Amino acid sequence: MKYLKLLFLLSVAPLFSFAQGQKDLSVIAYYTGDDKKIDEYEVNKLTHIIYSFCHLKEGKLTVDNAQDSLAIQHLVSLKNKKPKLKVMLSLGGWGGCAPCSEAFSTAEGRVLFAESVREVNRYFKTDGIDLDWEYPTIEGHPGHLYQPADKKNFTELIVILRKVLGRKNELSFAAGGFQKFLDESVEWKKIMPLVDRVNIMSYDLVNGYSKVTGHHTPIFSTNATEESTDRAVEYLLKLGIPAKKLVIGAAFYTRVWKDVANVNNGLYQSGVHNSGVNFKDYATTFTKEKGWNYYWDKKAKAAYWYNEKEKLFATGDDIPSVKEKTNYVIKKKLGGIMFWELVLDSPRDGLLDAIYQLKTAN
Repeated sequence: MKYLKLLFLLSVAPLFSFAQGQKDLSVIAYYTGDDKKIDEYEVNKLTHIIYSFCHLKEGKLTVDNAQDSLAIQHLVSLKNKKPKLKVMLSLGGWGGCAPCSEAFSTAEGRVLFAESVREVNRYFKTDGIDLDWEYPTIEGHPGHLYQPADKKNFTELIVILRKVLGRKNELSFAAGGFQKFLDESVEWKKIMPLVDRVNIMSYDLVNGYSKVTGHHTPIFSTNATEESTDRAVEYLLKLGIPAKKLVIGAAFYTRVWKDVANVNNGLYQSGVHNSGVNFKDYATTFTKEKGWNYYWDKKAKAAYWYNEKEKLFATGDDIPSVKEKTNYVIKKKLGGIMFWELVLDSPRDGLLDAIYQLKTAN
């Protein structure tokens, strides 16, 4: 009888481990709203909220205004109902890190910043910092300073932040999901032991500067040169980065191109980038009545739309693609999934809910 019990325990152990890991995956929302908007959403389905964005002022981490302060204070108060919720602050953003290269170029500048992060976290009782410097070493926002020394300076910044913050505060950074960033921007093997996770921005892989359409947030590449979530993940896994420290990104919005010819349903065609659509507006925008047709790329595991009459092409995540991404995280035993951003979602039965359903399945 004992032998049979042992066999049973051994047979279910892998399933138990899988289920536990599945339920432990992080679900991380970037959030730009105020102190009221967050209450429309199901915060209980999140593990982390990253308030976006804080900026540098005289080299210090700075909360920009009173409205931001109120928002952060309210986010922290949500922990009264969900004690395990982590509330982090994000530095920078696409247009928000103009002084970063210069500020982090000296040891004194890095220490000044790290100590300011500690003080801001203590003041608000937040749980850490997410660095969103776009980008060290390579060109990001037009006109922002970038230089070869950024690569080493970013490493030194991570080192001093971990030293000053200790292990109590979480430390993460947002990374470009494209090959040039992966190859050139940071010293992966030196920084990853010091951070809790890297949030891979596996979206905007075809961005507003592109004159050719494509999938902006695919899971898999459809050809040798196409950027994708899996390409970034496999690159980092091959470097020996622990899977649990890798978080992939979902886009709660589309990118849209105009003047796109009716060839291949608009995919991989020339066009002019136009304004995008937020997920919460998909149902009223991408309709048959307005001329839109929906398509699914089985190889990329990505959604796209084409409007033949208006010659418009759209690419982005939707419920099927977000479910595919969540399953990918579970299969690869990654640390979790993050998204930009919460206020673009439907408050109920949206993309967050799709992630949560799979996380809590079984």
